[in-house]
Amino acid sequence: MNETITLNVNGMKCGGCENNVISKLSAMAGISQVTASSKSNEVSVEFDNSVVTLAAISAAITDAGYTVSAA
Repeated sequence: MNETITLNVNGMKCGGCENNVISKLSAMAGISQVTASSKSNEVSVEFDNSVVTLAAISAAITDAGYTVSAA
């Protein structure tokens, strides 16, 4: 079932950071849409929660070098 969540992501400073997060998440199975804003420190993710978990999404963002907390 598709779900959309917005996460607070600290550490994104520019468009390159946004693209890094978008690329990393878009490559994951079960994720259909990602938007990222370094200005608002938010990442919005639409995903199939039967394929990918919120924990896996958060871990991928953390692995990319950013800090995540639920909005």
